[in-house]
Amino acid sequence: MEIIDRKKIPAFNTIDKIEMIHASERRLRNNVPVYAINAGTQDIIKIEFLFSAGMYQQKMPLQATTVNSMLEEGTSTMNAAQIADAVDFYGAFLEVGVEQDNASVILYTLNKHLRSTLPVIEQVIKDAVFPQQELDIHLQNKKQKFLVNNQKVATIARKRFSELVFGEKHPYGIDVKDKDFEIINRSHLVDFYRSHYRSSNCKIILAGKVTEDVYTAIDDLFGGNDWNGDQLAKVGSAPMQTTTDKQQLVFKEDALQSAIRIGKPMFNKTHDDYHPVQVLNTVFGGYFGSRLMSNIREDKGYTYGIGSGLVSLKHGGYFFISTEVGVDVCSKALDEIYIEMERLRETEVGAEELELVRNYMLGTFMRNADGPFALADRFKGILEYGLGYDYFDRYIATVKSISASQLRDLANKYFDKDSMIELVVGKK
Repeated sequence: MEIIDRKKIPAFNTIDKIEMIHASERRLRNNVPVYAINAGTQDIIKIEFLFSAGMYQQKMPLQATTVNSMLEEGTSTMNAAQIADAVDFYGAFLEVGVEQDNASVILYTLNKHLRSTLPVIEQVIKDAVFPQQELDIHLQNKKQKFLVNNQKVATIARKRFSELVFGEKHPYGIDVKDKDFEIINRSHLVDFYRSHYRSSNCKIILAGKVTEDVYTAIDDLFGGNDWNGDQLAKVGSAPMQTTTDKQQLVFKEDALQSAIRIGKPMFNKTHDDYHPVQVLNTVFGGYFGSRLMSNIREDKGYTYGIGSGLVSLKHGGYFFISTEVGVDVCSKALDEIYIEMERLRETEVGAEELELVRNYMLGTFMRNADGPFALADRFKGILEYGLGYDYFDRYIATVKSISASQLRDLANKYFDKDSMIELVVGKK
């Protein structure tokens, strides 16, 4: 038996390839696709019902988010309290969520309680009634929160930046206004619900201990034609209208901090440069040791935090830099951001720094692919784009092989100051 010498540092090994458990695909009787990550040792299952019912599909502001939030507020046979009690009794958890492109209803439950908890989810998905009293309370609370948040420079900057990148009439750029809370009503919710929360607009993703009984239970409740719903309206491809005025200031006289957003329209993860630019972004502002953090937080002390990111959406994407700084150092912070941008364009990243970024990105990837739920989230991230698992192989290969000269070329291609939209909310 070999004795481990615990005083000796283990050998360092790089990641060549990660063997991920692939999702298997089956179909319910009504042709709803079911994708399963059968992994893990615990007797637990996560079932995610994924609908193309995000903000991109809505006809008016608040429609998609309100429908999704109100699913738990009552059915024809159960009120909100009864729904919550029926799930909590079995130690299960019901989660709803909505994003730009999709909405979801997720159940976490022990396998042995699936036959008791899944019927509750069936009612939520098939038989939500949007009680008027609950809707009134929901909109009142949401409007109050909206009014409070809309006084914050960070909230204003986030919303305004989307408008500047995509255009005020584009689904990704539309901002909620005060009047929208008075316009939306129950009939708007019912229309969206009936046309979007339907079998032909649904995908199901399973993660955990996926047994044959799980498939049978889901097919029994969701494999029929009783939730075909209304005809799904086609979403128009609204043209992007990116602002041509690249310098934007939303002045707030009483501001103690200024919110900075800098960025531009980009591409989504189907683009050949997506992975390489992810590496470039990580160097620039994508992790705690990034250049933006080292300069503007650690060295200059202008902010508590600053970062940048590349956002992938089904119908587009964008690059952004985000921070909040004291109004007295706003101009200086902007100067330093552009200095760091120019450094990447002029000088190659050093070997030690690039190696650190490689290890960080590969380590983060491994951590985010640990366990069946994380693997399911990874799979969902490629499903909507029609990508295969080779997407992850290309990611690892890019992180491992990209050179400093390639990063400099990418910076010159995409990190041109004149191509960036600069937004300051507060004082400049």
